[in-house]
Amino acid sequence: MCRNGALFVDLRVTRWFGNEEQLPKGRLAVFSYAAAALTILLLAGFWKLQVLETGHFTDLAERNRIRTVPIMAPRGRMLDREGRVLVDNYPSFSILLLREDSHLLENTLPQVAAGLDLPVDDLREQITAAAAEPKFQPIVIKPEATQADIAFVESHRADLPVLELLMVHRRRYPSGGFLSHAIGYVSEVNQQQLAESNGRYRPGDITGRSGLEREYNDVLMGADGSRRVMVDSMGKVASTLEDTEAVPGQSIQLTIDYDLQAIAESDLGDKQGAIVALDPQTGEVLAMASHPAPDPNDFAVRISSAQWKSLTDDPEHPLLNRAIQAQLAPGSVFKIIVATAMLESGTPAEDFTVSCPGYADFYGRTFHCWQKGGHGSVDLHKAIVQSCDVFFYNVGKRLGIDRIYQYATELGLGRRTGIDLPGEQPGFIPSPAWKERVYHQQWYPGETISVSVGQGAVVTTPLQMAYSIGGIAMGGTFVQPHLLKDFPSVHTQRVPLREETIQRVTDGMFGVVNEGGTAATSRLPNIELCGKTGSAQVIGYDTRDRLGKAAEFKENAWFVGYAPRRNPEIAVAVIIQGGGHGGTVAPVAADIVKAYYEKKQHRQQNQTAVNFLSRTEPATMVATMEPR
Repeated sequence: MCRNGALFVDLRVTRWFGNEEQLPKGRLAVFSYAAAALTILLLAGFWKLQVLETGHFTDLAERNRIRTVPIMAPRGRMLDREGRVLVDNYPSFSILLLREDSHLLENTLPQVAAGLDLPVDDLREQITAAAAEPKFQPIVIKPEATQADIAFVESHRADLPVLELLMVHRRRYPSGGFLSHAIGYVSEVNQQQLAESNGRYRPGDITGRSGLEREYNDVLMGADGSRRVMVDSMGKVASTLEDTEAVPGQSIQLTIDYDLQAIAESDLGDKQGAIVALDPQTGEVLAMASHPAPDPNDFAVRISSAQWKSLTDDPEHPLLNRAIQAQLAPGSVFKIIVATAMLESGTPAEDFTVSCPGYADFYGRTFHCWQKGGHGSVDLHKAIVQSCDVFFYNVGKRLGIDRIYQYATELGLGRRTGIDLPGEQPGFIPSPAWKERVYHQQWYPGETISVSVGQGAVVTTPLQMAYSIGGIAMGGTFVQPHLLKDFPSVHTQRVPLREETIQRVTDGMFGVVNEGGTAATSRLPNIELCGKTGSAQVIGYDTRDRLGKAAEFKENAWFVGYAPRRNPEIAVAVIIQGGGHGGTVAPVAADIVKAYYEKKQHRQQNQTAVNFLSRTEPATMVATMEPR
């Protein structure tokens, strides 16, 4: 059988190749070319692996033993005007997930999730979201590692080399929402920011999201560094190859006075409202409080979806910075604008008087005065001091909406002040052109009556009112508000106002506090506190009477005050939503003004003592050198 089989094979070969001595040249050529092609293919593959792609495979080998760990730059601190720290950092650890070995990553992911108490589906989502990023770039899977998390990573370096610890600097904000709207908060960059950053941000980076953190993010954030380390087969660091030091962010000094801010926060308490205090001469904001307020420490790591939803759905709107974003009717505070327009335009005449019985009829409708019994005979001074609505109804009728619009906008309302905070709202001053454009309706004269006392479509922010009233008391000089102490190129706008206008308006506001006016309870000894109260309706008198005087329909209480009477050093605007009469919130402004002057007096006393010592010290030294 074997011999027969061998013979059969031999016959097949012989048939294919022919006789060994007579091998066809064509078949030999085919095998020669095939062998040559195979050799060339092998040589090309060898050349590609050993020459063309040697750098790629060297990199892969290097990554198995060399690891680049980022060094996060601490953000700059925020200081108050006296150098006291408002916002600082504290050291913490984040956990990184290394994605270079996708097979190892997939196999160890369940163990990672269980050890760090993270849902494995969330980890997969994070990996998918970072798929477009380079594989050698780790992602942050747990921004704030606990002691248990750190122990888990350290004890599993051998079997979980995909985990690494990163030392970071977390933001430490004042507790209880102190100054939180002005300061803002930081959080991780989102996918949109990553896509729009052109490689500037990496997954897990922290950036300013609101307030000053956002406005001055480029100054505060600094530049991250890196550390290249060599690891052994167990993933443990064997040696450090090189460090690129992180560049810390720059600290910024604010115009905020911590002591005045503390008073504003305390006086607001749990009420909905805002307080702004600024220096009208320089535009420096001395205090800015808005309540309710979130605690920015909750955002410093990574806020949960449930927490965020709770904040955004809260009917009290804690994320709203009422100081610059709450657009509310100013009520009787707006009468100062109307009074200025009256005196500047000469319409009506300066000696204009009316009789106030507690109401007045215009265009077939009755408009009430806040004082039901009326104010009797009223001139401009008494109208400001006692806040007589009927007087200003009549003035507004004679001025007309066009003049009111002109002077209100010139005096800083209906437009942004330019403060260095994102999200400032412009407020609104109505005009016939606006109504025609938006509603395709003509302006009715009866609407002017409401506008003349700060109602109707008029809305302003507390910052605008402090800016506007302070600028009038400054003689028509309006300085751009700002929170950065070294704010560059502060813009100043000058509105030409007659001396007589400034005198009469400021005298009226002095009387509001010091002549038995609507803020008489806020009078301060030896301090020329001036101001104007306001009670802004949230519904009409007729509607309120039908529904009853429920708390939710209570008027918003305003007070804008300043000191001294001319060229003020401090102006304060207070708004309490549902606060009722403006006179009830005037003491809040008085507290801040009083604290301002007490600090000023203390500084002057200290300076006097220093000057005295500097004058007496040389004589004392000479006396001690004389022979005894």
